[in-house]
Amino acid sequence: MGRRCAQSRQWNELQRRGFPVVVIVLTACPPGLRGHLTRWLLEISAGVFVGKVSSRVRDELWAAVIEHCKSGKAFLVEPAQNEQGYAFRTHRHEWEPIDLDGLSLILRPSEAPPNSGMRRGWSKAAQYRRSRK
Repeated sequence: MGRRCAQSRQWNELQRRGFPVVVIVLTACPPGLRGHLTRWLLEISAGVFVGKVSSRVRDELWAAVIEHCKSGKAFLVEPAQNEQGYAFRTHRHEWEPIDLDGLSLILRPSEAPPNSGMRRGWSKAAQYRRSRK
């Protein structure tokens, strides 16, 4: 109980100091969307936006990204009250965030081409190790 209270106090202190940092990464999105995001965030590289905004502004920006992204991809890293201190959101992205024992990780698709003959899933050695636990 003491640890959770300490974490809550630390989180409240961070919130009081200012808004946490938000990162949005766009791929193959229209220039108008990038221009819209530069009103609120700083574009540090092509398609990479960073800034300190409130959660309301962040959610509105994400809604605008989803609406105007068309066939492009988007990735958002936002602050969260967890062990890592951040969480992910994706839109039309092959990489998907997953939760593994309370940690947010990114699951990337297999690099093997679909007709390469390689099977997907666990190897025999991994299956053996998992069955011994």
